[in-house]
Amino acid sequence: MSQSAAETNRFALRDLAFIGLFSVLIAVCSWITIPGPVPFTLQTFGIFCALGMLGGKRGTCSILVYILLGIIGIPVFSGFTGGVGQLLGMTGGYIVGFLLMGLLYWLVTRLAGTSLPVMVLAMLLGLAVCYAFGTAWFVRVYTQQKGAITVMAALGSCVFPFLIPDGIKLALALVLTKRLAKQFRL
Repeated sequence: MSQSAAETNRFALRDLAFIGLFSVLIAVCSWITIPGPVPFTLQTFGIFCALGMLGGKRGTCSILVYILLGIIGIPVFSGFTGGVGQLLGMTGGYIVGFLLMGLLYWLVTRLAGTSLPVMVLAMLLGLAVCYAFGTAWFVRVYTQQKGAITVMAALGSCVFPFLIPDGIKLALALVLTKRLAKQFRL
């Protein structure tokens, strides 16, 4: 095996290790839960950390691995739950929205760079897309299971209470990732 092939393999293995590590971080963050119609968790903090530390491509891969682990039944979602049923439930759209967050972050940072203002903008845009997709999903499933609900009522339950906490999680994740990035070569 040539030297460059060996270096490439080590780099790929390192990437896989970090993707797995951040998938676990997202799962652990999801277990820290305050129950409710849409549970308050630290999942978004884990998502922001994964994207901030690993970048768009590897961060999105860690989100995808987290979701796939949940789909196959490993209890990585809030409340130590897992399975396809969680994705098909009322809050499943927010879990899918995490993947959309990652994809949007990847796109924005690929096009505009990784300066702090771009990272903040990409994370905020991704969070808005997650809120929109998750709320639309919530309204659809809620209406099927319990009866009609207005979008404003859904926003009142699913988005408005989370705006400030998610803003704080985003800020803390950025501070943490900027400090840790100096320690690790990711």
